[in-house]
Amino acid sequence: MVQTDQKEAMAFVGARAGAGLERAAHLRGDLAALADMQAQPEARFVAFCQGAALLAPEGAAPDPVIGAGLYALRAGDTLRQSHVGAAVFLGLVHGTPVFALDLPESAALQTPPGAEWADLRGALVRLCPLSGEIAATARALIAWHGTHGFCAACGTPSLSAQAGWQRNCPSCGASHFPRTDPVVIMRITHQDRVLLARSPGWPEGMYSCPAGFMEPGETPEMAVRREVLEETGIRVGAVRFLAAQPWPFPGSLMLGCAGEAESDAITPDPAEIEAALWVPRDRLARIYAGADSEIRAARPGTVARWMLSDWLGGGCDG
Repeated sequence: MVQTDQKEAMAFVGARAGAGLERAAHLRGDLAALADMQAQPEARFVAFCQGAALLAPEGAAPDPVIGAGLYALRAGDTLRQSHVGAAVFLGLVHGTPVFALDLPESAALQTPPGAEWADLRGALVRLCPLSGEIAATARALIAWHGTHGFCAACGTPSLSAQAGWQRNCPSCGASHFPRTDPVVIMRITHQDRVLLARSPGWPEGMYSCPAGFMEPGETPEMAVRREVLEETGIRVGAVRFLAAQPWPFPGSLMLGCAGEAESDAITPDPAEIEAALWVPRDRLARIYAGADSEIRAARPGTVARWMLSDWLGGGCDG
């Protein structure tokens, strides 16, 4: 059970090591090269529509360029030809260019046979590490463009530049770049128990590791201690880093950490979380087996799922 969960989690978490996408930043300003690459028959385009990704049929053979999970459009495909708009250059995979498209709502009516539009959060286990890296990069950039159409310095509409990796203001000359927001997500343990919490609005019964955004001037360790104290009233001692995961909803980087609680009395802050509780190892095993009547496990493919699977199997601080 634990080995399966770790394999599932690495489908998206594995992208943290770099799965094969060469960013090729030196090509972003070369307009002639970009136009040539978009016209190449072997070029791949990954598509998004209102935040949803175009996925390949479940069980389909991996695409030789972008791997398993994402649907690979090409320059001559009908969906690509009918929506010839600005494409974000993601990089090269073994020399083949890969782009991202943000398509209008009407694109849903032209879905290729067998493909489907889906929220990545519910489809992480369908992506191999390479597709996961491509999807995270593409969705984060598309979301950034969708919310940063105006210059933050003077308010003038800004223009996409550097193949989608920059926005420039034609009025004041300011340049703006994609941002990544660091978030700590922590596996807090006390003796043979792990702390789980849930936020309002989550699916019924779903619990996961506590998490929160880092604030200016904080290290990850400081953020872990502050967030856990604010949300649950628990003081945390030693903290160490475990793993990171891009989380493009819209543009976060999850920093998975392990922390040791110095106390176990829970005082939840209702403004932050709906509930929190200590879960013994044997109950967590039942939760992961789907045999607990009250608690559902964290989503497959997430760093939280991986951290809890690792602890359940006796890894790290076992």
